[in-house]
Amino acid sequence: MKLATWNVNSLSVRLPQVLEWLKTNPVDVLVMQEIKMTDDKFPADIFRSAGYCAEWFGQKTYNGVALLSRTQASDVVKNIPGFDDDMARVITATVNDVRVVGAYFPNGQAPGTEKFEYKMEWLKGLRDWLKTEMPAHPKLLLMGDYNITFDDADVWDPQGMRDQIHCTDEERYHLNALIAMGLTDSHRLFAQAPKSYSWWDYRDFGFRRNRGLRIDHILVSAALKPLVKSCVIDTTPRKNERPSDHAPVVIDIA
Repeated sequence: MKLATWNVNSLSVRLPQVLEWLKTNPVDVLVMQEIKMTDDKFPADIFRSAGYCAEWFGQKTYNGVALLSRTQASDVVKNIPGFDDDMARVITATVNDVRVVGAYFPNGQAPGTEKFEYKMEWLKGLRDWLKTEMPAHPKLLLMGDYNITFDDADVWDPQGMRDQIHCTDEERYHLNALIAMGLTDSHRLFAQAPKSYSWWDYRDFGFRRNRGLRIDHILVSAALKPLVKSCVIDTTPRKNERPSDHAPVVIDIA
């Protein structure tokens, strides 16, 4: 079973690229972030023609998440139960016997801002919900754009970005708290090339110079960990004309 996460940074702009990628990489599940469209604009019929069922949770201009699957998903949940939020950030569903949580974590803007405080509260709300979700669904993946790096290895300029957004101790505390709950970073289950990133700034030839961050992650539960065969970042779509600033991350589970 292959699953992928991809922040497409506007599905209306990137739809042809997503369809082309799915044709070349026929994964069983794709979760997308920043679809940036209202529910009535979502191209469900187009994805159905491509062989995918779709669940989506949109929002005008900002945010928005979706889940595509080869087989019909069930038990769909939108956003974090018990956490009051007017942003479309999370879509969860069961595909076969795997619980897939696709999430667009808040950016946080900068430490000390209201948006950063919202990010801290959101991360705690996510963890509180997962404390009940994980026992109910032993085979669980938490995948998406986390907007957080694990450590210096995930950052092209660790010294220059120290204590900046995506790299603060506060953010990494919450990320490691997810690990402490029993989740595992699937990417680091395998030897990876140095400077393996999933996001690059559009400015200053960020991708060409590989000045990036690894902020798109797939965490797996203890029951899935021994079944993971590979986890790779596919940088090919980042070379497209008018690409998303993120690349897909793909996991293969036995």
